[in-house]
Amino acid sequence: MESEGNSEKKLSSSKLKKGSNIIPLTGAAALLTLVVSLAITAINKRRNSKRKDLPGCNFRVNLSASEILKLADRIIAKSKEVHDAVASVPLDKVTYKNVISPLAELEAQQFPLVQSCVVPKLVSTSDKVRKASAEAEKKIDAHISSCSKREDVYCVVKAFAAKGEWMGPEARHYVHCLMKEFERNGLNLTATKREEVQRLTAQIDELSFQYVQNLNDDSTSVLFHENELAGLPAEFLKTLEKAENGMFRVTLKSHHVAAVLELCKIGKTRRLVAMAYGKRCGKANLSVLEYLVQARHKFARLLGYSNYAEYALNPRMAKTPSKVLEFLEDISSSLSDLANKELAMLKELKKQDEGELPFGVEDLLYYVKKVEQQEFDLDLGALKQYFPVNLVLSGIFKIFQDLFGLRFEEIADADAWHSDVRMFSVFDLSSGELLGYFYLDMYKREGKYGQTCVVALQNGSVAFNGARQVPLALLISQLQTDIGGIPSLLRFTEVVSLLHEFGHVVQHLCNRASFARFSGLRVDPDFVEIPAKVLENWCYESFSLKLISGFHQDITMPIKDEICKSLKRWRYSFSALKLKQEVLYCLFDQIIHSAENVDIFELFKHLHPKVMVGLPMLEGTNPASCFPRCAIGYEAACYSRIWSEVFAADIFTSKFQDGLLNQHVGMQFRTKVLAPGGAKDPIEILSDFLGREPSIQTFIDNKIECSLWH
Repeated sequence: MESEGNSEKKLSSSKLKKGSNIIPLTGAAALLTLVVSLAITAINKRRNSKRKDLPGCNFRVNLSASEILKLADRIIAKSKEVHDAVASVPLDKVTYKNVISPLAELEAQQFPLVQSCVVPKLVSTSDKVRKASAEAEKKIDAHISSCSKREDVYCVVKAFAAKGEWMGPEARHYVHCLMKEFERNGLNLTATKREEVQRLTAQIDELSFQYVQNLNDDSTSVLFHENELAGLPAEFLKTLEKAENGMFRVTLKSHHVAAVLELCKIGKTRRLVAMAYGKRCGKANLSVLEYLVQARHKFARLLGYSNYAEYALNPRMAKTPSKVLEFLEDISSSLSDLANKELAMLKELKKQDEGELPFGVEDLLYYVKKVEQQEFDLDLGALKQYFPVNLVLSGIFKIFQDLFGLRFEEIADADAWHSDVRMFSVFDLSSGELLGYFYLDMYKREGKYGQTCVVALQNGSVAFNGARQVPLALLISQLQTDIGGIPSLLRFTEVVSLLHEFGHVVQHLCNRASFARFSGLRVDPDFVEIPAKVLENWCYESFSLKLISGFHQDITMPIKDEICKSLKRWRYSFSALKLKQEVLYCLFDQIIHSAENVDIFELFKHLHPKVMVGLPMLEGTNPASCFPRCAIGYEAACYSRIWSEVFAADIFTSKFQDGLLNQHVGMQFRTKVLAPGGAKDPIEILSDFLGREPSIQTFIDNKIECSLWH
C-alpha cells in the first residue's frame, strides 16, 4: 500500500483576495525582519485588460461546446493539409524548408489549439463543455495517431534524413525523433508485418484494459466483529456497511485496506485483509498478464528488439534493461543492512505486543506507524495550522524568485473559466524578458479533475522566421476553499505536493528549446520528475520550511526548529524497507518484460524473500494479479520513480544543501538543467551541471545518515 504522501500527487488571517497588491510576508521573513523593504516582491499586480491580449499566447479560454468541436475539426483539417503537402514533395527535392520546418511549425502552432479543445474536460464548470472536450480529444487523438502511421510522410522524412543536409544539433535531434516515431509504429516494416504490429497493438490494449477492469469489478469484502477492528477510529467504522448479522464489511478498496493495515491492533485481522487483497483476481489476471507479456514480446520482436523492455527503454534515459536491473539491484543491496535493522526493530515491537507470532508483510504498515508515533513528536493534523494556503504560496514564490532569478506578476481580471482561477506572468528578474505565463486553479469544485498536476497549455518554440512563442502552464490542485472566514489550511503532504508541482511550472517556463516537441514538460520520461523532486527538498530544511510557514492566527510565528527536524527524520523513517518493497515490484516488472517464458507466480515468490530481507510472500496471495502499473501505463518502466528520486538526491545534496537560496547555483540549474528541455541527452545535462556523472551513492548515504540508527 502507498502512504498518503506517495499517493497525493498530487497567510494572513483572511484569504488573500485577487485584488490585493502584494502577497504578505512569509512567516520567516516576518519573524526575522518585520521590515517592509524585505517583503516578498515576487508578485505585483499588473493591470491588463484581458488574457487574450497577452503577447504570444494562443491558448483559447471559455470556448463553448460547439466552438470546441468546430476548432477540433479545423485543427484536423489544417494538420491533414500540412501532412499532405509534405507527402507530395518529390523525394529528390526534399529540403529542411519544405519537409521539416512545416511539420515542426505545425506542432508549435497547433499544440495550444489542441489544448484549448481538450483541457476544458479537466476544468470547465459546464457538463456540456466537458463532454464536447472529451469528444474533441478522441477525434484529435485518432487523427494524430493516423498521422504517425502515414507511410507517404515517412518516406519523405526518411529521404531528407538520408540526404545529410547540415542542421544544428536540435534540428538533427528533431529529425531523429520523427524517424523513431514512424519506425516505432512499424513503418520501416513490410505491409504484412505492419498489419501484425497493428493486430498486436489492439490485442495489448484489450488485455491491458481487461486486467484493470477485472480489478475495478472486484467486489470482494471481508466481515469482522467490532472487537476484531480494534484500533480503527469510530469515524472510520461509521463509514463501513453492516451485514445482516451486524458484522462490519471491509471492502478491498485501497482506502479500507490501508486503514486496516495501518491502524488495526489485531494481527489476525490485518493478515486476513492483506491476504484477501493479495488474492484479488488471482487466476483471471494471472492468465491475462501472461498473455499480455507474450503479446508485448512479439510486438517488440517485430520492431527489431529482443524483448519488450528493450523497446520500452530505448527512448528513455535508462536505455537498457540490464542498466535498470543493475540500478535496482545496487539500490536494494546497498540498503540491506539498514533494512535488516529496521525489520529487527519492528519484529521486537510485535513480539512485545503479540508474543511469538511470526512477523509478516501484513505487519509492516502497522508497526512502522507505531514506531513513528513513538519516535517523532509530530501531530500532522495540528501542523496544518502553520500552512495557510496563501502564506505557503507566497513562500514558494519567494524561494523561486530568489533561487532562479524570476519575477512573478499577477494579471488582473484575467480571462479564465472560474472566479477562483488566477493568472501570472513570469519574467527574468535581470533582463525583464517575458518567460511565459501560468494559471493557478487551486480549489476543489464539482466536475473538476480530481488530482494535483501541471498541464502544459502552450509550449515555447522558435518559428522558422525567428518569432518566439512563449510557454503557458496550468497548475491544478484540490485544496479546500476558505470556510466561514477560516483560511484554507494545508496538510504537510499537500505542501510538498504543491511545491513539487510549482517545480514543474518553473521547469515548463524556463525551458528554452527551439522546437515545441522538446519544450515545456516534453522531456525524457525518466528525467521529467527530477527537477520537481529536487525542489521537494526545500520542504524538509528548516530555513526554507520557515519561509513557507506561519501560524494562521499570527504569521510571525513560523514552524519550530524541533518540528522541522522531526519532519526530516520522519521522511527517512524505515525508508530502506519501504524502498525495498517498491524495488521488489520494479524488479518483477523489469524481469517479466526482459525475459520470455517466465513463471510469473514463481518469480514473485522467489524475489520476495530475496529483496525483503527474508520476509516471504504472504501465503495464498499472488501480487502479480493485482499490480496494475505493470499492466498499463508503466510497463517495463516502474523503476522510473525511484530513478528520479535517486538523481534528485544527488543534485540537491551536491549543489543546494549548503545554499538553499544560492542564486548562482540556482541560475546554473535553470540554464543547464531546465533550459535545454528535451533537446539534449539527460545524462549529458546532469553531468554538465554536476561536473561528473550522476551517482546513486548520495541517495544511499542520505538514507543511512537520516535513519533512526545514525
